[in-house]
Amino acid sequence: MTHNRAGGDVDDAAAAAFADEYGTELPPIAVVIAAYDEERGIGDVVRSIPAIVAGHRTAVIVVVDGATDKTATVAREHGAMVCDVPVNRGQGAALRLGYRLAREGGAEFIVTTDADGQYDSDQIPRVLDPVLDGDADFVTGSRLLGRQETYDRVRRLGVHVFAWLVSRLTGQRITDTSFGMRAMRAEVTGAVTLKQPQYQSSELLIGVISRGYRVREVPATMRLRAAGTTKKGGNLVYGYRYSRVVVGTWWRERRSSSSSPAPGRVSGPSAKTR
Repeated sequence: MTHNRAGGDVDDAAAAAFADEYGTELPPIAVVIAAYDEERGIGDVVRSIPAIVAGHRTAVIVVVDGATDKTATVAREHGAMVCDVPVNRGQGAALRLGYRLAREGGAEFIVTTDADGQYDSDQIPRVLDPVLDGDADFVTGSRLLGRQETYDRVRRLGVHVFAWLVSRLTGQRITDTSFGMRAMRAEVTGAVTLKQPQYQSSELLIGVISRGYRVREVPATMRLRAAGTTKKGGNLVYGYRYSRVVVGTWWRERRSSSSSPAPGRVSGPSAKTR
């Protein structure tokens, strides 16, 4: 995983402060949330995350991405481990840092969800189970296999269009490229190249597919936003920028795979058989 030096300095300082506050011994499952100005919704999200999944303890890591409100305070009050970054760099940068904190803390599995309450925390076991069982290295929820609550027909159409595009580019059928609730082995996040400050969901997905990891989708629900507003722009802006990330990531991974072999799937016994 690569980043520029300035970004590296910010991450290094934030990681050091996080380790000083919380130590470096996380439970097996880390739930990573990127949050920017989400004080109205983050408390309910943190509180809703189960403390135990399939017999494994969880930790909630909230990376506060240069928020101007009380997101960090509210997250702490509800029991999250908070990494409060002083500058706003985008959801992708915040998630990269969260992945790093989870790996360096010794977590074996990472789950992501959003800070706005659009994902049902009760579905975390459904997304995580194939990874814990050793049947997949990376699992994403799918609103098309499950349910989507939206009044935006353009966004609904966009989900289909980008699923078709990514499926054609990668050769693997995907129904939802941007679902925010995902589960993966922690080491997978360190093996893929992640550079995007925003719209990182497709970069991560294309990266894991390109490197030969076992990817699965499971039915899941995407609800209406419980609080706050989207930070990703209107439909035209979102669609243009998202398509650039999709095509750019695919081209980068294609060039990379032609010069070096993909590392392939993560091996080893599943957590449930240890």
